[in-house]
Amino acid sequence: MAIEVRVPQMGESIFEAVIGAWRKREGDPVNPGDVLVELETEKVNVEVTADRAGVLQHILKREGETVTVGEVIAMIEETAQVTAPVREAPAEAGRAREPAPLPEVTTAAASQPAQPAGGPAVRATPAVRRLAEEYGIDLAEVPASGEGGRVTREDVLRYVAQRGAAARPADGAAPQPVTAAPPPAAPPAPGVTPPEAPVVLPFAAAGRREERIRMSQRRKTIARRLVEAQHTAAMLTTFNEIDMSAVVALRNRWRQQFRERYGVSLGFMSFFTKAVVGALKAFPLLNAEIQGDEIVVKYYYDIGIAVATDEGLVVPVVRDADRKSFAEIEREIEELARKARERRLTLEELSGGTFTITNGGVFGSLLSTPILNPPQVGILGMHKIEERPVVVNGEIVIRPMMYVALTYDHRIVDGREAVLFLVRVKELIEDPERLLLEG
Repeated sequence: MAIEVRVPQMGESIFEAVIGAWRKREGDPVNPGDVLVELETEKVNVEVTADRAGVLQHILKREGETVTVGEVIAMIEETAQVTAPVREAPAEAGRAREPAPLPEVTTAAASQPAQPAGGPAVRATPAVRRLAEEYGIDLAEVPASGEGGRVTREDVLRYVAQRGAAARPADGAAPQPVTAAPPPAAPPAPGVTPPEAPVVLPFAAAGRREERIRMSQRRKTIARRLVEAQHTAAMLTTFNEIDMSAVVALRNRWRQQFRERYGVSLGFMSFFTKAVVGALKAFPLLNAEIQGDEIVVKYYYDIGIAVATDEGLVVPVVRDADRKSFAEIEREIEELARKARERRLTLEELSGGTFTITNGGVFGSLLSTPILNPPQVGILGMHKIEERPVVVNGEIVIRPMMYVALTYDHRIVDGREAVLFLVRVKELIEDPERLLLEG
């Protein structure tokens, strides 16, 4: 019996995803719970698992393709519980045979055959097809040297070089110099791994390396949302600087006891989270959003904390930050950051923030203009703490100073409110005892 593998529901407002990497190949046995494929959405990556035992019969959607919720992406032929085939290696006399390791499952995009008119199917990867299209080449005319008659990148480049002046990109631009790839080497001896062939780049001069990387769904979403923010919001940024002496001294005095009692470090983020909550209570329009012709002011404080990961920036949310202690905020931020780096954040943990804090200071940034995280209308940028000479009571002294930046949506927040908001944050950080009252 054939079982359809469909794109599952992935959360509110998420209707499509991109096929990331197939963990199983056609013909592979699968058991309930085995991960078949990883889907990339705009917020999190989702693993699709098998519900029943069987054999992965057909993969209908290849890596990089966009799919929608409920769409069929593969077929499984149902069987009884199955296990991966075990190949037995020759064993010495008197010793039990041990299973040889299974071949590694690759995540490269599978070749997609095309049907040229009047000819047999041509096997080539999407990257090779794009290369052929750029040079206006019919893949059916290219001699194939790959396994199973597959046309490789080197085959296309060799064909281009042989055509010489006739080779021209499909857009009609003048042809670029192309270095002919070497002829196919003789088949290696049994058991010998052939050396990896050098990649010849058709659009770069010799010695100038280039690389093409497919944008992940998360990176594409980040790019789209940032451009949308610039096009839809009237963003403006105001700056101030904070004397961090009081907070630094307080942290140094209580850091050890705080960790021993609560099991977490006392960082700067809990102070700024509390200060932001206090400032939002005083200036509620910074904790609002625009819906049509209405301003929706929120009197709950779900603070997004920007976290950098290998795949891009994510903003998990600390819910009800006004009701949490310093220890609870630090513990939750630490856990959310760890889950972000391990790609274990849920949609709930990434949704619904009312205001965002981003800390470029951990990377050494001295000053920046953060960009809004729609539909929010405010974001606070923290920066590097640096000792600088400042004037205090008519005297020049050295103090640990931090520049802070507030980017806001000028459509509903006036400059006066924005400046006073940032001044309130400054006052609360410079006198952290007030955080117990206002934060």
